[in-house]
Amino acid sequence: MANRNRAAQLPTDDTSNPYFLHPSDNPGIILVPQQLTGSNYVAWSRSFSTALLAKNKLVFVDGSILRPARDDLLYQPWIRCNSMVISWLRNSVSPQICSSIMYLDDAYAIRYDLKERFSTCDPTRIYQLMQQLMSLSQGSSDVNTYFTNLRIV
Repeated sequence: MANRNRAAQLPTDDTSNPYFLHPSDNPGIILVPQQLTGSNYVAWSRSFSTALLAKNKLVFVDGSILRPARDDLLYQPWIRCNSMVISWLRNSVSPQICSSIMYLDDAYAIRYDLKERFSTCDPTRIYQLMQQLMSLSQGSSDVNTYFTNLRIV
C-alpha cells in the first residue's frame, strides 16, 4: 500500500523521477559509441553505466528498482522504462551478443547476464595484458602518449 501512495505522489513529469522518460528518449538511441563485443566489457560497462546515470535509469540495471507487482501503480511506468533500457542495451551490444539476450525481458537480468559472462577473470586475457605491459616502451612517443598507452593496457 505504501508503494501505491508513493506512486501517486511522484508525477511522471518530474525529471528527477527514474520513471520519467524525456520526449527525446526512444528505443533507437545508441547511448555509447562502442558496442560490447565481449573483450571490451569493462570499458563498455563504465560507458553504459555513465549514460544510464545521466538519464536517471541506472536503477533499472543495478537492482535498485525491481519489477513491481502487476497491481502496483508503478507497474506500467516500470514496464515502459524497463523496455526502454532493454532497447538501449540491445543497441549497445554486438549482433551476436544481442541474439543471446533477445528473450530476457528484464534490464537487470540482461545486465547481470552480461556481467557474469564478460567480467570474469580470463587467464588468457591476463597473460595478454601482462605481455602488452611488458613490451610497452616510450620509444619516440612523448610522455603524454606513453602514459596514455600505459593506462590503456
